Amino acid sequence: MEARPDIQVVDSQSAALWKTLRRALTGFTARTLLQGAITIWAVMTFTFILIRQMPSNPVQIEAERIVREEQLSYDEAYSRAAALFDFNPDQPIIEQYVEYLGRLVRLDLGQSITSAGTPVLDQILQYLPWTVFSVGLGLLISFTIGIFVGMAMAYWRGGILDNVVTAIASILFGIPNYIIALLIILILGVQLGLIDIANALGRVDPTLEPGFTPEYILSILQHALLPVFTYVAATVGGWILTMKSSTIATLGEEYVTAAHARGLSQWRVLTAYVGRNAMLPLVTRLAISIGFVVGGSVIIEDIYRYRGLGKFLVTAIVARDYTSMQGVFLVIAISVVFANILADVLYGALDPRVRVGGKER
Repeated sequence: MEARPDIQVVDSQSAALWKTLRRALTGFTARTLLQGAITIWAVMTFTFILIRQMPSNPVQIEAERIVREEQLSYDEAYSRAAALFDFNPDQPIIEQYVEYLGRLVRLDLGQSITSAGTPVLDQILQYLPWTVFSVGLGLLISFTIGIFVGMAMAYWRGGILDNVVTAIASILFGIPNYIIALLIILILGVQLGLIDIANALGRVDPTLEPGFTPEYILSILQHALLPVFTYVAATVGGWILTMKSSTIATLGEEYVTAAHARGLSQWRVLTAYVGRNAMLPLVTRLAISIGFVVGGSVIIEDIYRYRGLGKFLVTAIVARDYTSMQGVFLVIAISVVFANILADVLYGALDPRVRVGGKER
């Protein structure tokens, strides 16, 4: 009995589809996404367990506050606090974890424990843009400065500019960002009086009506000045030193010597041969740094009272708001994993010598 032509066509199409699917599943992208998903799940599970090992819980924190302010007995305060929150501290942790996963599958981060009826996702979306703006702007400025200054130092290495900037960059690279923030407040604000710290704290003038008005935008920029300057000062040293060493290494490559021998202009060699290849380590590092934008502002935002995601996380930790902490940590994990994937893709796009998964493209 001969096989029908239409069945043969279906079989060949199924075989081709299965071959394509199998190739995709075993490809670099699929493996990377799978590794990223596993990493996010592991971080999510670890933080879920870890935050519940912290001393006290939301009900106990609120009960202690009621005792201090209203002078009630602890039992009465505990009963009142338990009625305020949609949270049962006596529920087994495995049941809490299963409920959390069930909500997460539906893309539901739950509701804040300490702000009843407020979805955690709404809170994150409220604070996240401010953190992305301040940290992202500082990262962009420091990266740009680091590229040009580091390249200039490599070309004129050994001179006064190189020695002075290298010393300054090394010092800045070794100082934590929160120390820089405190020095700014103490020296520029308290000792010298160059900055009105009281009016510089926060993220915007509360007396202004929100809107796309020049006054409101100017207030946003003024209040973001101190956090942005702190991020620039804390990171620019690393970009400068990395770009300098990368440029020096690139200048010694044979293709740069060959480009000079061919009579190409200095600008052509600088942009097409030296600059692009020297920037490779920095571009991938920049992509990874973007992932840490979300979680890299916790202490700085608390010092400057800048109400971004970092400040929101600090408030949630103090109040033991488990669902809010879980939501922020999940966003941080996703952003870091995505940034690592982006770094791999960018490196491969910028450097044709890179092979994905050990195979040529």
